[in-house]
Formats: sequence, structure tokens, C-alpha cells
Amino acid sequence: MLQSMFKKVFGSRNERLVKQYLQKVKAINALEPAMEKLTDAELAGKTAEFKSRLENGETLDKLLPEAFAVVREASRRVLGMRHFDVQMVGGMVLHDGKIAEMRTGEGKTLMATLAAYLNALAGKGVHVVTVNDYLASRDAEWMGRLYGFLGLTTGVNLSQMPHDAKQAAYAADITYGTNNEYGFDYLRDNMVYQMSEKVQRPLAYGIIDEVDSILIDEARTPLIISGQSEENIALYQQINAVPPRLTRQKDEESEGDYSVDEKTRQVLLSESGHEKVEAILTEMGLLQPGGSLYDAANIMLMHHVYAALRAHSLFFKDQHYVVQNGEVIIVDEFTGRLMSGRRWSEGLHQAVEAKEGVAIQKENQTLASITFQNFFRMYEKLSGMTGTADTEAYEFQSIYGLETVVVPTHRAMIRKDEHDQVFRTAGERDQAVINEIRACHERGQPVLVGTTSIEANEKLSDELKAAGLPHNVLNAKQHEREAEVIAQAGMTGGITIATNMAGRGTDIVLGGSIHKETEALNRDETLSDSEKASRLAALKADWQVRHDAVLAAGGLHIIGTERHESRRVDNQLRGRSGRQGDPGSSRFFLSLEDPLLRIFASDRVAAIMNRLKMPEGEAIEHPWVTRAIENAQRKVEQRNFDIRKQLLEYDDVSNDQRKVIYEQRNELLASANIADTIRAMRDDVLNDAINQHIVPGSMDEQWDVAGLERTLAAQFTLDLPLQQWLDDDKTLNEGGLRKKIMDAADALYQEKEAQVGVEGLRQFERAVMLQSIDTHWREHLSALDHLRQGIHLRGYAQKQPKQEYKREAFELFSAMLSAIKAEVTQITSTVQVRAPEDVQVELHEEPSNVQYQHAGYDEAQDFAEAEAAGAAPAAAPPKVGRNDPCPCGSGKKYKQCHGKLS
Repeated sequence: MLQSMFKKVFGSRNERLVKQYLQKVKAINALEPAMEKLTDAELAGKTAEFKSRLENGETLDKLLPEAFAVVREASRRVLGMRHFDVQMVGGMVLHDGKIAEMRTGEGKTLMATLAAYLNALAGKGVHVVTVNDYLASRDAEWMGRLYGFLGLTTGVNLSQMPHDAKQAAYAADITYGTNNEYGFDYLRDNMVYQMSEKVQRPLAYGIIDEVDSILIDEARTPLIISGQSEENIALYQQINAVPPRLTRQKDEESEGDYSVDEKTRQVLLSESGHEKVEAILTEMGLLQPGGSLYDAANIMLMHHVYAALRAHSLFFKDQHYVVQNGEVIIVDEFTGRLMSGRRWSEGLHQAVEAKEGVAIQKENQTLASITFQNFFRMYEKLSGMTGTADTEAYEFQSIYGLETVVVPTHRAMIRKDEHDQVFRTAGERDQAVINEIRACHERGQPVLVGTTSIEANEKLSDELKAAGLPHNVLNAKQHEREAEVIAQAGMTGGITIATNMAGRGTDIVLGGSIHKETEALNRDETLSDSEKASRLAALKADWQVRHDAVLAAGGLHIIGTERHESRRVDNQLRGRSGRQGDPGSSRFFLSLEDPLLRIFASDRVAAIMNRLKMPEGEAIEHPWVTRAIENAQRKVEQRNFDIRKQLLEYDDVSNDQRKVIYEQRNELLASANIADTIRAMRDDVLNDAINQHIVPGSMDEQWDVAGLERTLAAQFTLDLPLQQWLDDDKTLNEGGLRKKIMDAADALYQEKEAQVGVEGLRQFERAVMLQSIDTHWREHLSALDHLRQGIHLRGYAQKQPKQEYKREAFELFSAMLSAIKAEVTQITSTVQVRAPEDVQVELHEEPSNVQYQHAGYDEAQDFAEAEAAGAAPAAAPPKVGRNDPCPCGSGKKYKQCHGKLS
């Protein structure tokens, strides 16, 4: 009550922030007449002036009004577009390191140029992050004209680019690229063997387009670079024959060999299923007669069986993946795009390949990994923009420290969002969708139909063909065309079917886009200026007729064929209509068979339908139903937030270790001489070896001198007569002996240095050190993966899994550092060098068939489910007295049976 009263008097924080920004906009607008009077050369010269003022101690905040006014005027001259006042507000939000929420069609791409230009003046580089390569290329080319006019350079960072082109892109003042590519470049930079091979500069300022998609939807799973490990491929093909011979349980009570939990995406074998699988594997000769799947030797068989079961019962063609050119390609569940080069881990991808009968590629070993949360938090300053961030404002604030500011629209929003219609079956729903599309088509109203999967997309397309309705299909299978198709979705009577996120970042203009035709006319050198002008006028007049016809028909109508698990994705689909004050409408058609309703809300809605005795084909439409569905979405969103938080808490542990390792690597690459480091490591390892045989502070009689002689000879090629030294010099104590051993080791090493020369040995030392760090770090990542998979079971021992993970991860890390020291010392001490060319050998091998993957959402979900299951400590087993009967039922006392002291 008190809070709402304060809000009425003082306004919300968002309103107060926007008011402050609008005051600055007045100052920028006051500079506009002066900027209009400048010549092109004078306007472009402002960049050099701003840079010199920065060098003389002026701040970016002080330059902001003038810089924004310069960008606005340059944009008007070069692009023919003048920034609206609300875009100025958005630009200031970005500069302040916040998230600007602006509705679809409000001009976020142009708005980003303000903050990008201002921050690029500092010379540290600005990264503009987009969701796909097409948008990165389009925006870099489009906005690059503006930056070029003002004397700044623009780069575009795409996947599969040559190394030199990448370095040039990062050296530019402003670089456009995708989130995955920036992350992978960071990881690749920390795998190089020469400083000159690095491509990225220090991460200074990032502007993330579609920030909700990148920092939330895609942040549930880490970026992983992996290489192939030695793997038995034939086993996947053999195990693939097992799932078809098993029976799925219809529900918990019914009989069957395995059950599928769709909510948690888990598959579990029943007791009878275990016996049946063991019988099948014995028959195949994969399991010894009488052997169990739980024997230590058969752990891998169990892993393969579950991978095959998940491939057959949870992953389906044209929904979760497509098969193209003999390869299984994952479909991104959020954008519907094909994710070429990405692979599911845990053997799942191989199991799907076996199921589809395509060539199986070997399982991967993790070479480097990072989460988007930890990658983007490394930027000195980060900001973002999207049409839908407010529902996730809490997560942005708590994980990234980013505040969300809702920027008002340039024109009032008049789109009409109708209540959802819920049908009993998918068939009834599909028929209602076709009827709605037909009605819109007949009155000339364009329709955009959003589906959640490629399968639903193609099914609806077939039904529209049967109904004789012309339409365009847009899904992951033709994303080269997606911007073109989506730009024309506003044509009179046009019908476009798209996966929910396809074509994001491209405006839908009512009456269709004439941008391509206008560009072609302007480029046509065979036409005179007057001919160009008359043709452009005719083109615009023709478009105006179409535009007015669409406005009269009610604008763009959006149809959703089912609700996505996230409200944001539904809002993005709706946001395609009603841009810049255009009329428009939207409605979602649902059925009780939709996954979201079936899993979370079907009982309640079905009860309402039964109570109202709804006839077949009749829909239920009520605010209560819409509210029940939104509550279900909230539950899923909360669960997904927990998954991301869980992932981050675990990755924070490895992130601290990653920083230490990468810092060590960078120091190695930057320093020409690491002789001191090698000597310090050698001293540490030698001291540890001596301590094992001569305990510090112990009596002479307790020393194992013979054992120490053997160890020094075997590990360090030091043949030293220690016993003779002690016999010859009775005053030689522990400290004196240690010094003599260290001096002998140093002398031997200096001999090697004299043989090969200082420069040759320094290169050899650095190569050995880098090789050792990389090899042990990969093994450490693999060990952390295995530790993570089973850590939730500690909950049953009444231990906190996260604390146990932190403790054991630290122990593993300490052991890894010791192993690196020992290995480097042993190699540098024992290597036999006969000639200088012996040390020129390339020590590092490039991993074979490197894969870049942004791991599947289900993997993160499975882990989080298992972790959540084990997070609560289980009740401790009942205590048994030593004289009580043994719980095993043998009839003996506990102390004489299972409690017997060994």
C-alpha cells in the first residue's frame, strides 16, 4: 500500500530514469541546428576532435550530447534515417551499461550506433553481439557506412573466417559478430602457442542485441571445444538394436521395460527391463553369461544402453534434429535454426547417428569450455537491447548486474491481443487455424503463423496446400531466405508460416518491403537522375496503395499454433505486429495435447471443458484459461532459471581455475625467458623427492639414502654418490646434502644449455610447459565433468553437494598443478640433447576433428534434475547396536555378521 502510494507520488524507478534521460535529449536536440550547418568534412572531423579531448582528460559522459548529435546528423545524411528521441534514450541506456527494452520495429539496430560510436572513441574496441551470422554481416555493412563516414573502422567476425581476417575484424573500432564466435575465439586464444596467433584484444565494451535470447535462453549450456577421443564405434551400432526390443510403460503402474519422464526428459529401466537388457546383451555376446550391467567392467555398456534409449524415445527427426548429407544436425529449440558442427555429448549424438543409420563419428573429449555468464561478465562494460527483457529483469540484475530500462515507444501501441482459444485435440485446433487463415486471406489481411518446431511447420504447410491457400514457409531448412521472406510477410493477403524465432531482427513492413528494388534502382547507372526519381516515385505510390489496403484490412495478424515454454518467445512473436503505431492483432490457438498444457495445465483446463460440456470443435476462450497457461509458463521459467543458476554455481568453481591456467599460459606466451620458472619448479620437485626419503628434522639413521639415489637417477638422470658424500664428510647435514643435490642438478642443466645454446633451450622449455599445461588441463576438465555427474549422490550421505564439489575440485586442481610441475621437471631434466636441431621439434599436436558445440539444453537439464534430486540430504540409515540382530536377516548378531571388524 505504502509502496504504491510512493510510486504514485514519485513515479517508478523506470519512469524517473526515463525522465532524466529525456532531459539530456533536450540538450542533444539543442545542438541539432549547429550540426546541420557543418559540411561533411567538418562533421567527420568531429571524431578526431573528440579523441583529442578524451586524451586531454575529458570523460565519455561529458562528450555524450555532442557525440550523439554528430551520429544523428551523420545518419540523416548517410542512411537517410534520423534517430527518434526515444532512440536517443535507448543509446544512453546502453552507454550506462544497462539493458534497453524497446518494442519490435523501434529501431534498435540504429539506436546501437550511438553507444557504439561514443565508446569506440576510447580506442579499446566495441563488440556488437548478434544472434546469427546473417544479422552480423547485414548490420556491419549497413551501419558500417555511417561509421566509415565518421572515420571509424568496422569489422565483421564470422565463423570459418581465415585467421588474418579475424585479427583484422577484432582490430577494427567496432566489430560485429555472434555470441558463439566471440566465446569460441576467447577459448581458441587460450589454446594458441604463439602470442601472434591470438585474435582478440582485451574485452572492453559489449552491446548485445537480442540480449534475452543470448544471456538467458542460450546461457543454460556452456560453449565447449572438443576433439575426438579413441572410441569403439561398432558398439553404438550393436546397442542400437536393443531399444526396439523393449516395451515402453504407458504409466507408472503398467508393465513395461522402461519409463519416459517427459517433464525431466529422463529414461529409466524397470526391474524387468534390466533383466531383459542383460539377456539381450548376453545373446549378442557383449555381456558374460550371468554377468550384471552393474559390474564395474560393464559401466560403459550401461552408458551406451541409456544413450540409445534416450535417442529412440526423446529425440525425434525434424523436431530435435534433421538428417542432411548423411549427417545428423541439431535444430536449435529456440530459433529453429540448424546448428551445423554442434554435437550432443555423453554419446547421445552417436546413438542418434546409429538410430538414423548414418556414419558414426567418434565421441568427443573437452579441450576448453566456458559459460556465456562467465564469458560476458569479463567485459569491462556490458549492455544489451531487446523487445522482451522486463519479465527476466530479476535474472539480469542478479547474475549480470544489468538493470533493465523499459524505453517508451515512439508512437502509441494499438495492436489487439485476443484471448487464447483452447481446443480438446490437436486436429480441432489445426482446423480452427486453417479457418482463421482462410478468413484473413479472403479479406486481404496478411498473416504470420508461428510454430514451435519444423515438424509442426511442415505439417501445417501440407494442410494449407490441401486447402489451396498459397503461402511461404520459413524454418531452419531455408534460413538463407529467412530475412527475404519475413520482409515480405506484410504483403496484402500474404500467408507466412515460420518457426517462432525465424527471421528475428528483420522488420515486417505492411504492404511489403521495397528496400531491394529501391537499392537496385539507385545502383543502376544506365538511368538518369530524373528517370530514377520518376521510377522511385512510381514504386512508392504502388507500395502506398498496398500499404493502405493492409491498414484497412486490420494490419498484420499473428497466429500462434501453441504456447512456448517461455512467455518471452510468445511476446516476441506477438511483437512482430503493431510496429511504429501500425494496427495489428494476435491470437494463440492451443490444444490439450500440446506439451506445455499436457504436462503442466491439462487437468485444470480439461475439467473446465468437461464441466461446460463443450462440443467437439468448440474452443474455450476465457481470461482464466489464459491465466492458467501463463502460470504454467511461469513455473517452467522459474525451473529454467534454477537450471541456469545451478550451471553458473558449478562453473564458477572451474572459472576461478580457468583464470589461473589462462593467466599462466598468457605469461608464458608473453615472456621470452622462463628459465627462472623452470628452476623454481625443479627445486620444488627435487625438494618433494628428497622429503620422501629424508624426512625434514629426522635422525640420520632414518634416512633412506639408497632409495633417494635410485629416485634421482630414474627421475632426474642424476647419478650422485650420496652415501659416499656422507661417508667422506661426517659434518654434512640434511641442509648441506640438499644444497649439493640442487647444485648438481643446476650444473647438469647448464651443460645441456651449453650444448644447444640458450635460445634453443628457452624455446624447448616453453613448448614443454605449454604442452604439459594443455594436456593436464584437458584431463582436469574431463575429471571435473565426471565429478559433477555423480556429486548429487553426496546428498544421501547428508553432505552438501556444492560444497563437496568445491572441495574436491580444489583438490583435483592442486593435484594437477603438482603433476604439471613434476612432468615439466622430468622432461626437461631427462631429455637427451645431442645437437641443437633436436629441440626444434614441434611438441604440440593439433587435436583431431575439433568440434565447437553449444551443448544441448537437455544435458544441462538432466544434470540439474539429478542435482536437485540429490540436493536435499537423505535420512541417515538407522543405527544398529553391535549386539542387535544383523539387518541382513541372517539371524546372527550384527558384530558377528556385517558389523564384524576387519
